[in-house]
Amino acid sequence: MSEANPLERLRCVVERITYQSDGYSVLKCAAKGYTDLVTVVGTMPDAHVGSVLTLGGFWKIDSRYGRQFEVRTFEETLPATVYGMEKYLGSGLIRGIGPKFAKQIVNHFGADTLNIIESDPDRLLNVPGIGQKRVEQIKKSWAEQKEIKNIMLFLQGHDVSTAHATKIYKQYGSDSLTVVQENPYRLADDIWGIGFKTADTIAAKLGFGKEQFVRLRSGLLYTLNKLAEEGHCYARRDQLMETGSQLLEVEENLLSMTLDEMIRTEDVKTAPLPEGEGVAIYLAPFYFSEIGVRNRLCLIRDTEVTYQFSAGLGESGIEYDPAQLQAIRVAVESKVMILTGGPGTGKSTTTLGILRAFAGQRILLAAPTGRAAKRLAEVTGMEAKTIHRLLEFKPPEGYKRNEENPLEGDLLIVDECSMVDIILMNSLLKAVPVGMRVILVGDVDQLPSVGAGNVLRDLIASGAFPVVRLTKIFRQAASSRIITNAHRINQGEYPDLSNGKDTDFFFMPSEEPEQAAQLIVSLVKDRLPRFYHVTPQSIQVLTPMQRGAVGAATLNQMLQAALNPAVTDRFGNATPELHRGGYAFRPRDKVMQIRNNYDKEVFNGDIGVVESIQVEERTLAIRFDDRLISYDVTELDEIVLAYATTVHKAQGAEYPLVVMPVMMTHFPMLQRNLLYTGITRAKKGLVLVGQKKAIGYCVRKVTVDQRNTLLAERLKE
Repeated sequence: MSEANPLERLRCVVERITYQSDGYSVLKCAAKGYTDLVTVVGTMPDAHVGSVLTLGGFWKIDSRYGRQFEVRTFEETLPATVYGMEKYLGSGLIRGIGPKFAKQIVNHFGADTLNIIESDPDRLLNVPGIGQKRVEQIKKSWAEQKEIKNIMLFLQGHDVSTAHATKIYKQYGSDSLTVVQENPYRLADDIWGIGFKTADTIAAKLGFGKEQFVRLRSGLLYTLNKLAEEGHCYARRDQLMETGSQLLEVEENLLSMTLDEMIRTEDVKTAPLPEGEGVAIYLAPFYFSEIGVRNRLCLIRDTEVTYQFSAGLGESGIEYDPAQLQAIRVAVESKVMILTGGPGTGKSTTTLGILRAFAGQRILLAAPTGRAAKRLAEVTGMEAKTIHRLLEFKPPEGYKRNEENPLEGDLLIVDECSMVDIILMNSLLKAVPVGMRVILVGDVDQLPSVGAGNVLRDLIASGAFPVVRLTKIFRQAASSRIITNAHRINQGEYPDLSNGKDTDFFFMPSEEPEQAAQLIVSLVKDRLPRFYHVTPQSIQVLTPMQRGAVGAATLNQMLQAALNPAVTDRFGNATPELHRGGYAFRPRDKVMQIRNNYDKEVFNGDIGVVESIQVEERTLAIRFDDRLISYDVTELDEIVLAYATTVHKAQGAEYPLVVMPVMMTHFPMLQRNLLYTGITRAKKGLVLVGQKKAIGYCVRKVTVDQRNTLLAERLKE
């Protein structure tokens, strides 16, 4: 900023948070000298209601939103006024104090409130309703906040957000500053949510050079992790060098020397690519998982075992078509077998036939997600578990079922295998005894797993195991346009969008994203509940992308406002809320877990409902099926609203009713298997909202995810 344009100063108290994401905030603030609340925009990570901010910036007029103060520098200070203190304490920052107690404490101590909490907190016992237990909670939380504030002062000078500082403190405690100063790149390794770029920014401010080994090593590991997030098990050396040198802004030869040292110390693993195309660079878990899956499946396949089989397939009254009978016969004759097919082709009926053939044997049923396991149990009438539960996962030890303590049984059937990534498949197979039969069931045309690998597709492509593909659509299924359109799309044909009274598949045209978003809210709130006689909670919005006007983030905000708004009851009590990462969480909100949390036994993609919120304790409780799980406010970046979610996150799930926008603004994600996967999530009714052009583009664009994996090649050897 030049001397000609010095920053203007604004001191204000945060009254309301309009928007917060990735550190960027839009705040409504009470500022000295202004009658109305002023809009403040800029990077103010985790500013909370009641924060007293001293801001540097300038005023601007936004064409859509009017006058705003754009922030360039910000500093948080303790409030000086009684009003500010009440707001600050009532924000939920200090555990044990919510809005009610904040009012009582400030009424009791006035302007001395913060001094008393700091130097003589036992005097809080004089406030009516505050007991010894709460005072101890307040003392502990205040001390933590003070420690965090000290770390903040240091870290804020190095562009670190409040949320990250809190996590750093939680991970390292009083050693936080030492760790950050000695090797800030440890943050990227140790703390979920802090990536290489954040660590690199801190390191640069601390004077770490661009060419230091610790930086280059961390950058290469980050690049490999990013590729794994895109589904790749390995990177080609040239690909890693090119991507890494762009990220790190260093010469490739310097990076090549770093990589050679990492290979020498086994920080990374290597394997030759087929046909002499160079070398594959792996992070160790993906390398050992690929080898483990190959070795284990081949060992199970090649270990002979004999069973007595039931001959009673005909007694059930079910007629099987030739492909289904072949599948049952192959299952009986094989140690490892794959069953694949689209919706309505009788995978469930075939699975039941296989179960009857193995009547009297010890059978285990599993699926990657809770929802898929529940559905498998409903179809078969037998117990089905998630793979994690089957393997008896217990943090921090890991899976209790493994090579030393294998599963017990004669047959394992795993459903929804397209969702199983290479690491989970390896963990599962480690626990399968060589005498057990394994049947893998899934739809290979769906989107591949969120995690790295393309396991089901690779197993089929390898030719190493018998595969039965069901293609015939059964009569009952053929009357569903959801199913017939899914198959048309899969074969590259345009779906039937003719609507009509007796169909379960509807198309509603909308050319503008904002208009489409409003239409989706109207469908979920009023039109579909009236038509199908259901609650809005049972309707799931699936969208190709997270961002944009018809992305999951925006639709969630709109649907929450329509279906579960903040209200004040007749006694003046407002709906309790906790804020995190741009979301306000309220009781009755539909939410989704977005990372595996092994401590809580809640996994990426699990959907629950917020049951209660304790504002003073800064915790909320979420019901996932039959379990109530408590979350602290610092853990809420693991949770997002789930009125709308991406198609990727909905894999393996079935919903009675699905609303799905498909627009050209989703262009980067549009492809055939995404549309196919989204449509096949709907059981009773589906509404596509958007543009025919976008649907046509999806149908034409076939990119079977080309993921870097060597599993098929390893199996062919």
